[in-house]
Amino acid sequence: MNKTLIDILYMISCIFFIRGIKLLGKTDTARKGNLYSSLGMLIAVITVLCQKEVFASWNSSNWLANGYVWIAAAVLLGGIIGAIWSKKVQMTGMPELVALFNGFGGLSSLLVALTQYFVQPKGTYFTSVSLGLTVAIGAVAFTGSLVAWGKLSGKAFKKISSIPAKNIINAILCIAGAAAICAYSFFTKDNPFNYAKIEFAGIMATTAIFLILGFTMVLPIGGGDMPVIISFLNALSGLAAAFAGFAINNTVLVVSGCLVGASGLILTLIMCKAMNRKFSNLLFKSFGAKKKTGANGPAKEPASMSVEDAYMILEAAKNVVVIPGYGMAVAQAQHAVKELCDKLENNGAEVNFAIHPVAGRMPGHMNVLLAEANVPYEQLKTADEMNPQMSNVDVAIVIGANDVVNPAAINDQSSPLYGMPVINAFEARTVFVLKRGKGTGFSGIENPLFTNDNTVMIYGDAKQTVSQLVAEFDS
Repeated sequence: MNKTLIDILYMISCIFFIRGIKLLGKTDTARKGNLYSSLGMLIAVITVLCQKEVFASWNSSNWLANGYVWIAAAVLLGGIIGAIWSKKVQMTGMPELVALFNGFGGLSSLLVALTQYFVQPKGTYFTSVSLGLTVAIGAVAFTGSLVAWGKLSGKAFKKISSIPAKNIINAILCIAGAAAICAYSFFTKDNPFNYAKIEFAGIMATTAIFLILGFTMVLPIGGGDMPVIISFLNALSGLAAAFAGFAINNTVLVVSGCLVGASGLILTLIMCKAMNRKFSNLLFKSFGAKKKTGANGPAKEPASMSVEDAYMILEAAKNVVVIPGYGMAVAQAQHAVKELCDKLENNGAEVNFAIHPVAGRMPGHMNVLLAEANVPYEQLKTADEMNPQMSNVDVAIVIGANDVVNPAAINDQSSPLYGMPVINAFEARTVFVLKRGKGTGFSGIENPLFTNDNTVMIYGDAKQTVSQLVAEFDS
C-alpha cells in the first residue's frame, strides 16, 4: 500500500480516537464515543495488516504459514469470548472486568515487545529503551490489574495484606529493573562481553522483576483506594502501548497509547483530589487498610423505620436527593430507583442525584448504572454542586453508600477519611439509609451518620425496599 495512503488512514484513525475519548466524557454521548473509538481501531488494524503486507501472499502448501489465518482465528476467538462475556456480566461485576481489561492491555503490550525482541534485529538506543519500558510498564499493569481483579471480585486477596518494608522492596525492584533495561539496551557487539546472553538476561530479568513489582505494589492497597488504582492501572496500560509504538515504529499506537495514558492519569489525579489524597500516597501508602471501630464508650444504636412510615415522609417531601453507592449496584436497584424518582416528580418533588467521584468501585460506576436506567443526565450532580444545597433538602436517600457520606471526614481528625471531600448528607432534614445490614463499607470504616438524630435506617435489599416505596405511591 502507498505510504501516503497509509499515513492518511493512520491520521483518520487518530481523529476517531480523539473524538471518541472526548465523547466518552459524558454519559449521554458515551455510546457514540465507544463506537467512534472502535471504528478508529478497526481502521488502524486493517492499515497495519496492509502496511505489513499480511494479505500479500497465500501459501497453499501450508495454510498455517499464512499470517492472516492466525489473525482471523484470534479475532474470531476474541470476538466470541467478548460477546459472551459482555452479555453475561452483571453491572456489579463491571469494576473487576475493567480491572481485567487494563491487565489485558498491559499484557498485549508486553507480548508485542517480547515478540519484537525475538524476531527483529536490535534497533537504536531509543527504540531499545522504549522496548524495555514497554515490557516494564506492561508487566506492572498486568499483575497489578490481576490483584485488583481479585480484590474487587472477592476471588483472591480477600484479606488486606501488608508487606513489611514494602517501599524498600519496591525501590529495590525498580532499581534492579532499571539495571536490567540498561543491560538489554546498551550492551552491543562493541562490548567485550557476550552481549547476546546479556541482552537476553536483561530482557528476561526486566519481565520477571516488573511482574513481581505489579504484585507487591497493589497487594497492600486497601479497598478505599480501589477506584483510584483502577484508573492508574488504566493509565499504565495506555503508557505501555505508547512505548510499544515507539519500539515497533507505529505512529497510531503511540497516539492512542498517549491518549489513554494521559486521560487515565488526569482521571487518577482528579480522583485523588476528590479523596484529599496525594498521588504519592497512592503508591507508597495504603488507604482504609485498618478498620476504625469508632469512638470509645457505648455505641449508639441506629434508628430504623418501616417502608410505610418512610413513604409518609417522602410523600410530603418537595426536595429529594438520592446518593447512590456500590450497594445499589449489588442490589441492581437502579431501575427501581428511576421508578421512585418518577413517582416523586409526579408528586411535585424536585429530585437530583449526588454522585461522588469515588462512589462504587470504579470511576464513573454510578453514572453508568443510572444511565442504564435512563436517568436524565441533568439530574446527575457532583458533590460540589449539591453540598451547598443540602441544608434545603427535605430527604436524602443514601442507597448502599458508606464512605462518601461519612461525616468523620469533616469532624474526626483521627479517622483515616479525615480531609476527604464527602457528600454532606447529614445536613439534610431527614436522611434515609438503605442498607442490607449494619456492616461497614468497603474500606471498613464506621460511619457516625447512621446514628445521627436525623437519620433512619431502612434495612433490607435496596431493590425490594425501593420497589415497596413505589408500590406505596401507587396504592
